[in-house]
Amino acid sequence: MKSLISTFICLFIIGSLSIQAQMDISLIENEANITNLEAKAALEPVHCEVPCGIYGDSLRIALVNEHIATIEKGMNQITELSKEGTPNYNQLVRWVSNKEHHAEEIQHIVSQYFLHQRIKLTDPNDKTKYDKYVAQLTFLHEMLVYSMKCKQSTDLENVTKLREATDHFAKSYFKGAKHSHSHKHSKGHKH
Repeated sequence: MKSLISTFICLFIIGSLSIQAQMDISLIENEANITNLEAKAALEPVHCEVPCGIYGDSLRIALVNEHIATIEKGMNQITELSKEGTPNYNQLVRWVSNKEHHAEEIQHIVSQYFLHQRIKLTDPNDKTKYDKYVAQLTFLHEMLVYSMKCKQSTDLENVTKLREATDHFAKSYFKGAKHSHSHKHSKGHKH
């Protein structure tokens, strides 16, 4: 009986090793396929994460501005509540959390929507397009940084700078562009 159990355990171990070896080979093949796909993707024109057709570029800017207004109100509420003789800590915590959430929403819109999908890589040899591209990246980076600073403090100067960066980006983005100023469905949209 013991030899039967020992034989079974040996067969199980050998079978497991064989399966592991097959998995390792499969993993190596998958990594090679991913590398090939990445190389092909680098040569392809940039496109949306999901095949497109619905855009609301100006809606995203309006959302960012709404988040900025909420952050500003949160900062003012935090400052007011902090001045009270016996502050309502529950409300303070809620406003801090709310302010941080809205700052993160701005970061998400800037990163996920504009940087990942809408701002296209540009040929540095086309000076006009490249200068606009760099300006837009600069404004978006400023928006990310000032959103972070809004999370860290109640300094209203960060709100002002965030609002200015957003305005500069919007003007640059919509100036002479083929971007949607309204939320609409557009069939056959091309980049």
